[in-house]
Amino acid sequence: MKQEISNGRSTARRDEPFVVFMMGVRVNRVLFFWRWVPVLLALRAMVREMGAAPEKGCLGGETFFSWRTVTLVQYWDSYETLERYARCPESGHLPEWQRFNREVRRSGVVGLWHEAYTVGSAEYEAIYADVPVCGLARATVHMPAVGGRETRRRKGIREKLGGPVEPEATQKAV
Repeated sequence: MKQEISNGRSTARRDEPFVVFMMGVRVNRVLFFWRWVPVLLALRAMVREMGAAPEKGCLGGETFFSWRTVTLVQYWDSYETLERYARCPESGHLPEWQRFNREVRRSGVVGLWHEAYTVGSAEYEAIYADVPVCGLARATVHMPAVGGRETRRRKGIREKLGGPVEPEATQKAV
């Protein structure tokens, strides 16, 4: 599937806090496919379920594949909505989580991990240059990185982290 390139510099905008949720599934024993294929099929079903119901709090996300690993990066409107989805008996997640723990987890065939980070509305940087709309920009508002959106947020983050801040006139493009 060909994606259209967004030419020039752009950024993402979200004026409220949000949660970055990352999750990975790693196939540890490839030959035991009858154990790991159902896990990946359930993951695919959950991603589709969240995409079809944005009112549940998932703003969007992307899935990345490598030889043994599937990694999800998702953006949620709050940790509470992420937790509510994970524990809801009517969602696809809770029954699959329970089934995984009952039938697969102790086998070592498949490994799972996840991380969740709450990010304040002024505590992130999102700069894109000549790529298709992706990441946070796909889940929120994608807009040109011009004027204050080009340097102000980046400068503020660097100052907060104690790193060097280049003068705006000489700041290098990403």
